[in-house]
Amino acid sequence: MKDLIITFSSLWLISHAASDVISDIMLNTIPISISDVFEGTDQKNDNFNTLQIIQSQGYPAEAHTVTTEDGYILTMHRIPGKPGSPAVFLGNCLFGSSADFLIVNKSQSLAFMLADQGYDVWFGNYRGNTYSRAHVNLTTNDRRFWDFSWHESGIYDLPAMITYIVETKQNLLRAYIGFSLSTTTFFVLSSERPEIARLVQSAYHLAPIAYLKYQQSPVLRFLASIEETLKKLIDDVSHGEILQNDVLVKILAKYFCYSNTLEEKFCSNLMFLVVGFDNTEFDYQLMPKFLNHLPAGASIKQLVHYGQLINSGDFRQYDYGKDKNLKIYNSIEPPKYNISRIITPIAMFWGENDWLSDRTDVMRFVNELPSKPIFYKVPHKKFNHLDFLVARDVRKLVYDKLIDILTNNQLNLHLET
Repeated sequence: MKDLIITFSSLWLISHAASDVISDIMLNTIPISISDVFEGTDQKNDNFNTLQIIQSQGYPAEAHTVTTEDGYILTMHRIPGKPGSPAVFLGNCLFGSSADFLIVNKSQSLAFMLADQGYDVWFGNYRGNTYSRAHVNLTTNDRRFWDFSWHESGIYDLPAMITYIVETKQNLLRAYIGFSLSTTTFFVLSSERPEIARLVQSAYHLAPIAYLKYQQSPVLRFLASIEETLKKLIDDVSHGEILQNDVLVKILAKYFCYSNTLEEKFCSNLMFLVVGFDNTEFDYQLMPKFLNHLPAGASIKQLVHYGQLINSGDFRQYDYGKDKNLKIYNSIEPPKYNISRIITPIAMFWGENDWLSDRTDVMRFVNELPSKPIFYKVPHKKFNHLDFLVARDVRKLVYDKLIDILTNNQLNLHLET
């Protein structure tokens, strides 16, 4: 029942905030009928979990568990390489999981491309998502389990996962590849736990998010404006959890997104209203598989923390309010993350139509880094935030370039010039 309340409350808030924008876009956009696209397609693999997806494509698959310093038990997935093969880490988005890079077809999947290139591919799962819902002392019904933002994922989850990979391989992590949330968590890690960041030889950030002052999504702008109200609303009915990937959410997604109704048209454009409109690159045939894995669950505190970045215009730690800030930080304002401590060689990939990762915010971050990264603008004017995972031409537009930089060690050569 709680997810029903949460989902309908969220839909009402979003539609109320963005009604004018939706009306304008609907008048100028031809909604694609998802149910028409699905008819006749093979959906037998849409409900596979991460390990099953990997195995179904003929690759070996493993699951590994690690425990963080604060007691969360995380599951990592792996496509093991040959002995001595370099390790790469793939990090998911908010509401995502290790399946993020497996949604597209095999030939387009970054994970399988890396495996075919001889890399040992590791997939992370942050606390609270489908694969990491355990703790040494707490259950998911305990409000304390959900008392975390992406700050904790950066200072606890990534250190646990990266250290485990390095110890398993007895070598440094060759590459960290993060999308959206996983760019934020790496920036937090580098600022707060630089000794762990030194275990990573290079980092590749797809749709990087640190500053959010100029993000363009009217949905997020509205949610940020009511962050405290939204937090209280969802806290009251879900003890801090939001959008768990359970049966009820799947049923709602099915009837909101698969049926030939007005709601289906709303659903097909709702994602674009958050991430930027790109009907040309979004592969609607992936929708059943996409909705089987997303949303994968998160803490409302993660969403609120992003809202605080929008409102403050800074990249800083969670704002608990003046009184609690004084107790936790010994300051009325939360401390800013120290970007000058980020020393890992970085390549950043940015989409011109990405409403969340705006160029002004990204360039502000780039200009504060101690060393200039490789900065790659995707050569497609409509390329949006979600396209980094599910665009029809994501391999040609993004992944081929990423693997070229990685394989030819271009990051280190870039720093030497």
